[in-house]
Amino acid sequence: MAKYSSKINKIRTFALSLIFIGFIVMYVGIYFRTSPVIMTIFMLLGLIFIIASTAVYFWIGMLSTKTIQVKCPSCGKPTKMLGRVDMCMHCREPLTLDPKLEGIKFDESYNSKKSK
Repeated sequence: MAKYSSKINKIRTFALSLIFIGFIVMYVGIYFRTSPVIMTIFMLLGLIFIIASTAVYFWIGMLSTKTIQVKCPSCGKPTKMLGRVDMCMHCREPLTLDPKLEGIKFDESYNSKKSK
């Protein structure tokens, strides 16, 4: 059984992992203190990962302002939906706004254009 989560949370997790990858790359650069050129390359590469994370956070923040906010029928908390089907950010309840998909087993492929 696949473990599903909210699309917004997936993108935020990816952005957070970019920050940690950037820090790890920078720490690897510290081991090359004797070679300033290699150390600088690792530091700049780590900085690029952190800048990419900032861009992803900005993008998901802008996308999050345009999403549809619904109230989860299971936990009653407001959650944001991207696409035709999504998961509740709080209780991971499958949600849909498409009446044709109600009662059908949850699958993320319903958001692709091929499944329409």
